[in-house]
Amino acid sequence: MSQLSLYQETVQSRFLLGTARYPSPASLEKAVKISDCDIVTVSLRRERLSFSNNSERPGQSFWSLIQKIGVKVLPNTAGCFSVQEAVTTAHMARELMGTSWIKLEVIGDEHSLHPDVFGLVEAARILTEDGFSVFPYTTTDLGVAERLLQVGCQVLMPWASPIGSGQGLSDVAALEAMRASFPNIPLIVDAGIGRPSQAAEAMEMGFDAVLLNTAVARSGNPIQMALAFSKAIESGHLAYQADCMEPYKGGMASSPIIGKACLG
Repeated sequence: MSQLSLYQETVQSRFLLGTARYPSPASLEKAVKISDCDIVTVSLRRERLSFSNNSERPGQSFWSLIQKIGVKVLPNTAGCFSVQEAVTTAHMARELMGTSWIKLEVIGDEHSLHPDVFGLVEAARILTEDGFSVFPYTTTDLGVAERLLQVGCQVLMPWASPIGSGQGLSDVAALEAMRASFPNIPLIVDAGIGRPSQAAEAMEMGFDAVLLNTAVARSGNPIQMALAFSKAIESGHLAYQADCMEPYKGGMASSPIIGKACLG
């Protein structure tokens, strides 16, 4: 696959993998490695990361595992319901994890985990001014996307459907419109992907990468599922580059007529 540039950094893989809810540390490590992903997301609030020498502290073993795996970390503000909460969490993540990258989530509805787009734009503005490279979890609303770019975001992460739902691409037309409206902006489909075929479909539409967690972590075999998604994402991207054929109403013969017997 061709390389992907995100905030002036180049990565080889177009698969971003979450690190929550795996059945064991070993399954997480093996899933990340077999996926060949370059970036994993880590929730500061959920994992309660600690850098204390006291191994009893929550999150220490988790963070040690992530460091051992050796991939780039994209901290996220999962679980934040206000601008102040998200901004504070982002600053803590930068201090603890040593990166200015942040996946920004500002949740507006606890049931659907729908982004609070007003809070999202404001938090993105503040964090960009503070030197962060912001990866905003957003909807497919084109107006919101434009405002996120105006405040300094260089990447957009529209959802396919609600977080953890596995519904796949719930509004294909909206996703296609977003891709067409921002042809030069890296677009990463984030949330709602449940099957490798759905990830492949998003990549065939021209999206630059896919970020997911639950579909791998909560599957019957996270390691095998991580591999399946890795291959699907690569396949979808290759298909997009090859320029997929457009649907045709009716049948179209694939065999040439040269040399066909004339029975007239």
